[in-house]
Amino acid sequence: MLYFSEIKGKKVISEDHVLVGYLDDLIFQASEFPQLTKLIIRLPNSQKIIIDIDALIKIKHDIIIKKKYNLSKLSENELYLVKNLLDKQIIDIKGHKVIRVNDVVIQYKESWYISGVDVGVLGLLRWIKLEKFFKNLYELFGWKMKSIFLSWADIQPLELARGQVFLKKKEEKLQKIRSEDLADYLEKTTIRNVKKVIDTLNTQYSAEVLQNLNINYQSAIFRSFPPEKAAQFLEVIDSDEVVDILLAVGYKKRQLIIPFLSESKKQEVIYLLDLSKTSIGKLITSEYFYVDSQMTVFQILNRIKTETTDFSLLNYIYVINQEKQLIGVINLHELLLQSDDVVVFKFMTQNVIVVHLTTPEEIVVKKMLKYHLVALPVIDVNKKILGIITLDDVGDFILKQWI
Repeated sequence: MLYFSEIKGKKVISEDHVLVGYLDDLIFQASEFPQLTKLIIRLPNSQKIIIDIDALIKIKHDIIIKKKYNLSKLSENELYLVKNLLDKQIIDIKGHKVIRVNDVVIQYKESWYISGVDVGVLGLLRWIKLEKFFKNLYELFGWKMKSIFLSWADIQPLELARGQVFLKKKEEKLQKIRSEDLADYLEKTTIRNVKKVIDTLNTQYSAEVLQNLNINYQSAIFRSFPPEKAAQFLEVIDSDEVVDILLAVGYKKRQLIIPFLSESKKQEVIYLLDLSKTSIGKLITSEYFYVDSQMTVFQILNRIKTETTDFSLLNYIYVINQEKQLIGVINLHELLLQSDDVVVFKFMTQNVIVVHLTTPEEIVVKKMLKYHLVALPVIDVNKKILGIITLDDVGDFILKQWI
């Protein structure tokens, strides 16, 4: 077993003892069995050449190659070890997380191949020739410092530079990674890459990943989707996020997608699109829960169980009167402390903190911070709820203004 850090930069000498150059990189076949196929040699004049791995005789103190060798070039489905794998992020599908490659392990068994990667601190120390020093230092305290090795079967490398994806495990394992983490990772690659990954996942998980991408990636991807396919994903994405995406893809594309949405989703999205003409309207979500002021705790709890299964979060319950006007609010903790037969108007907070479509974003944020609220209802001139704004919705504004 060899670490690439141990051989990079080694002299490459022909079998008749002539210096050819220095090992600069390796090329491997992007497949289930990542066989090494070529050597990249930096000549004494700093130019680089590629030769087939068949010319390699042995690797010892120096790298010995045949006297006669053929120049080659990168073929389809081949990747550079340094450029495309080393120091790049990979997906550990066994540990369900995104990690960085610090060193690459190569072995010989009938042919040279990559057996895995080192993602631990020793992989870094090896490059600066401090591996033995720190190992000895740890041993003085009775500790052991080990490499963190992941076999090739347990990783999911995504090629960043050339827009190619090589999926090596069943999609179920990839889906154990949090959608937020996978989205962060995919934002470091190409649109083509993202689409290839999305195509391997089920609709629900794909939608979660798409929802967590930044708006530039979202708009580019949804513009490239056929309208029917775009609607399939939008159907399971939160409606306020759907509005952001539809606004980003442009009017023409938006008009092609909307007819493919289900009737309930379509009505909700059109409603939010109409509100989005103001800066506050763009932040509104229709995912909120309200009850009649005459309902009991028991009735409310039953409604929560049956009507909020698709909610991503439920912080407050808004109370309305017979005219559908907002007259109170309660939080879940307050609700659970009451007896089942208590009517909600008896313990609701009547002085509700609200905002309007014309309220500046800065005021919305200040109200949330001042009153320690994670959501605010948006009402019209008749005191009817239009939707709510959550702390998450104003996150970008907070980052831009205060951080």
